[in-house]
Amino acid sequence: MPNTTAPSTTAPNTTTGEPVGQDGLARRVALLEIPFPGAVNPDVERARAHTLRWLRDVALLRGESAFEEYDALRLERAMARFYPRATGEDLMLATDVNGWFFVFDDQFDGLLGRRPDDVARLLDSLTAVMDEVRPPAGASSNPLVESFRDLWSRVNDGMPPVWRERFKRHWRGYLLAHHQEALNRSGSALPTLAEFLAARRHSIGIQPCLDLAERCGRYTLPPQLHGGSPLKEMRRITDDVAIFVNDIVSLDKELAVGDVNNTVILLHRTTGRTLEECVREICAAANERVVRFREHAASLPGLLAASGVPEELRACVEDYVDGMRNVMRGNLDWSLESRRYDATGVAAVSDGRRRPWAGLLSAPEDG
Repeated sequence: MPNTTAPSTTAPNTTTGEPVGQDGLARRVALLEIPFPGAVNPDVERARAHTLRWLRDVALLRGESAFEEYDALRLERAMARFYPRATGEDLMLATDVNGWFFVFDDQFDGLLGRRPDDVARLLDSLTAVMDEVRPPAGASSNPLVESFRDLWSRVNDGMPPVWRERFKRHWRGYLLAHHQEALNRSGSALPTLAEFLAARRHSIGIQPCLDLAERCGRYTLPPQLHGGSPLKEMRRITDDVAIFVNDIVSLDKELAVGDVNNTVILLHRTTGRTLEECVREICAAANERVVRFREHAASLPGLLAASGVPEELRACVEDYVDGMRNVMRGNLDWSLESRRYDATGVAAVSDGRRRPWAGLLSAPEDG
């Protein structure tokens, strides 16, 4: 486990009386058991500089305050941990995708995130990009949509049709799940945990990240392997572990903005149990899934050999499995080194404040 020692910033949660803040974060993370090795791509600083330039060029970051606040989050290090062996060019593309992902995600912290119809209109514009539908002549452009058009072209360039179709399917699921999360925020009834996870497995964005692992590795696994046992379940496990870890580390942030799209908060709200009890249940769920993943990973080489899978393809599968390990471990390690979830990150979205890039598509009352 990484060193989780942090300066004391504990404050009482006004709803439950339980400690939150960095002391609480350290105690929560200590319950997680994700015993995979972690590494950082040596090209991370070059990728950082590239993506900062790209975000400025496509008008997703406007002004020095937005630039400096984004830079402090060190979002590129998440991708450097997901793809530690990727070439510099591949890593830069991945950090561009990740930069867009976080700018997009932060749009929903304000009133827009509680307006499902407005969210649906935005998603229609983005899915039209994937369907290669150009906007009508004279239509106003939005930097979020146009930057996505640029990304979509670059990511798909040179990839085989089977990969492009899978990537499109995963991205469509990722985008459309944000409509369900807007319904969760605005509806009168909360979803069950199973209903929430069904959408969150898309909105967490892990499946597109695993597609990029194939792109970085210069291979495309055949559909029979992707849809077969045990890889299909291992991908689901990777989704769930990423969700649970994110919900543990982002708990203070989501309490600050009043979001319900968090498994800990959802359990707390629907069962009446304490936040501490709910944290322990979600950590246990993450740990149990890691155990199952390791069991599958240990048996997979023998299953592939017995099925007559060629050695070269078996090596690609092992790289893909290693990519899943990198995502699970990298998500945790990056979350603890980023300022997105520390006391500064929580303060940045407290008392009605939003990130400076969060108003690209404001609801009317947002101004």
